[in-house]
Amino acid sequence: MTWKRVATAAVLIPFVVGIVLWGSTAVMALAVALVTMLALLEYFALGEAIGHRAYRFWTATCALMLVFVQWFVTIWPSDYITEWELRYRQAFKFFGGAPALPETFFLFVLGIAALTLWTKRPLVEALPAAGISASGLLLVAFPLSYAVRLHAIPVRGPQLLLFAMVIIWVGDTAAYFVGRSIGRHPLAPHLSPKKTWEGTIASFVGSMIVAFAFARFMTVPPFMTVPLPHLLGMAAVGNVAGQVGDLLESAYKRSAGIKDSGSLLPGHGGVLDRIDALILAIPVVWYYWVLIYSPRS
Repeated sequence: MTWKRVATAAVLIPFVVGIVLWGSTAVMALAVALVTMLALLEYFALGEAIGHRAYRFWTATCALMLVFVQWFVTIWPSDYITEWELRYRQAFKFFGGAPALPETFFLFVLGIAALTLWTKRPLVEALPAAGISASGLLLVAFPLSYAVRLHAIPVRGPQLLLFAMVIIWVGDTAAYFVGRSIGRHPLAPHLSPKKTWEGTIASFVGSMIVAFAFARFMTVPPFMTVPLPHLLGMAAVGNVAGQVGDLLESAYKRSAGIKDSGSLLPGHGGVLDRIDALILAIPVVWYYWVLIYSPRS
């Protein structure tokens, strides 16, 4: 199992790093949309395991709209956009401005109302279907869409998104090997029996080491510098959020009586298994940047 895990990571990581560092934010948005669709399918499968059938098409459509809106708000105030991005912006000016997240969520609610009232599903499925659809949008698609916003931060955006990913990758790896070798004290046995406090601490320390490593080029002019204390702060809150996200997905799987959310990634399980920590870590890093660091340059 370990060699499959390593082999899968060796194939995927260079591909992901290439998109993050050298792809445009539009390309990043397309990648996020694909990952979101795969993760939602696995999330819907967890719901179906306990008899909760989601409104798959409508939820997936609104999830794609969320990703689009997160990308669109990054180009709306910018003067440095491509010709086709300018055409998008001009088209939406006809409707009074850029689409926003509240409108997307309200449209989702209207769609759920229509589907609940006018589809031929048994009435007993109305509440479970609305619940699993809404939770998929809120717990998977919405936080993942912040990868687009983080990537679009001027100058340092791609590096910050990579930073958020690496603190999770290194943290997960440290927790996996330390937990297997010396883990003795269960962290949350009712959710994930294999997770230990030793692995949790190793994960946190690993993320702190990543912050020191990134400081070598994130604090160097002439580009916008990110001081080491803020890198450590983002690594700390990102790691904690990532571990919470990991436990949340374990709770979802245990609720559904399923070990892995899927089998697409050998050694890792499904897409949702691989990105569960990133789902919360990425928006937390974004909000740290906006609310705490908030660069003016």
